[in-house]
Amino acid sequence: MHNLTASTSLGGANPASETIGQMTVSEVPFTALASVSARLGGEEHTTQILKTFSECDAPGPNKMSSSSDINCFWTGQDQWMISAPMESHELMASDLDKLAAGKASVTEQSGGWVQFDVSGSDLNDMFERLCALPIRHMGKGDANRTRIEQIGCFVLHHGDRISVLGPRSSAGSLYHALLTCAKSIA
Repeated sequence: MHNLTASTSLGGANPASETIGQMTVSEVPFTALASVSARLGGEEHTTQILKTFSECDAPGPNKMSSSSDINCFWTGQDQWMISAPMESHELMASDLDKLAAGKASVTEQSGGWVQFDVSGSDLNDMFERLCALPIRHMGKGDANRTRIEQIGCFVLHHGDRISVLGPRSSAGSLYHALLTCAKSIA
């Protein structure tokens, strides 16, 4: 019999979190993720199932929408990523695929990504140094794709914090980049 223990993307039993000066960088583990891409002719159906499932409209380019515990952000033309707590939405990709009824392609993404939340009073200063986004012009509900230390990431602006989603295989490098940048402005 196997004795398996769940671990975070950084390999810990508990999520990593570090406060440096005014900034806090926290690992957000156990998030369910699914990508949804409308198939040709299924665009309207796909936006409707996203609205039904997440209780908010499918966001347009460089935007995200949120309900109580579900985030949906735009990743490309007629493509979105949905995130929710794993505890309550472990079968999210399967549920979305059933709703899609062949009019959209749904792909399980949970194991492929890591999420870090960054909060503090110096968000703009930190992200100006970290990536090539017009962070001072971004606000709550904005979502964009960028590179952080040559790692392709999504940056989601929640107003009081910024979430960074990157490849799970680069979790350690991404966390190090976030901490190093936080130290540079402390």
